[in-house]
Amino acid sequence: MTFHNILICKLRYIGDVLLCVPALRALRTQYKTARIVMAVNAGTDEVLRNNPYIDDILVVPHSWGLVQWQFLREIRRQRFDCVIDFTDGDRSAVLTALTGAPKRIGYNREHRWRGWMYSECVFPSSESVHMVDYHAQALASLGGETQVGDPEVFIGSDDAQTASRLVKGLNLHDRRWVMLHPTARYWFKAWPFERFATLSDWFQEKGVSVVLVGSSKDREIGDHIQQATRHPPISLIGQTNLLELAALMKRAALFIGNDAGPMHVAAAVGCPVVALFGPSDPKVWGPRGSKATVLYKGLDCRECFYPGCFRGESSCMKLITVDDVINASIPFLPVNCL
Repeated sequence: MTFHNILICKLRYIGDVLLCVPALRALRTQYKTARIVMAVNAGTDEVLRNNPYIDDILVVPHSWGLVQWQFLREIRRQRFDCVIDFTDGDRSAVLTALTGAPKRIGYNREHRWRGWMYSECVFPSSESVHMVDYHAQALASLGGETQVGDPEVFIGSDDAQTASRLVKGLNLHDRRWVMLHPTARYWFKAWPFERFATLSDWFQEKGVSVVLVGSSKDREIGDHIQQATRHPPISLIGQTNLLELAALMKRAALFIGNDAGPMHVAAAVGCPVVALFGPSDPKVWGPRGSKATVLYKGLDCRECFYPGCFRGESSCMKLITVDDVINASIPFLPVNCL
């Protein structure tokens, strides 16, 4: 089965898009000369910058109106002959159908109406399969490889140079500092900021510098952590783009953070990771790679996953102690700091 113009859809968040990269790599290996295009939400496209497995990125407008109509007209004009929708959602299913492609592959594990939008539905082999392998299952109908490996992030030379200047300007030394990412998309997926503050002080009293990272909307949490510490950490929150952050991760001794996009980026660039999981199952969403450690208490969070948590001090995130994180971090720290 030969295709020349392939569209991949993933209308989710940064981590979700990054977990598609192994499938993109396998698809490029199978279709070496095909044009492969990725359609994503605004704000997630940066994680695909410099990616050699795709030829173009389409940012899908979220609001309806003239802009959406123009986008749909353009996507039909491109005459894709195959669309693979990795999103598992209604909006992307409609987009897939409107492309007019003869081959349209998508997920429909809930057996919803969107199954009619596809020429072929994928039904996952297990509910607890990791998302990397979940995406790979869609390649089976094309006769493709389903053992696809781990995600990758491709850092440009400008991003690497910016990271080098930051490290030098902050007087950080390679592998002698740790990166903390204290926020998450939903508050109930975040470890309490007071515990990040206690953890930061522990590291700094061991002679290990601490750097806080995040987007500009995370600055308030960063300020709270700095105010709660005896030795305020460095804050780079809101001061880097995603690939500059990835370049910094390559120079850190360790990344510690909640279940969020930066955690997946850190694992993808080979930075050791201690990942703090609560309501999400790390068997499905955990960081991929040999240097990742997951702290997870395994509570059944289905009844209160959204819009909030009702367990109070017994919540899955609050059951993770500072000592738990310290003990998981010790193997990655410089020996003379212990």
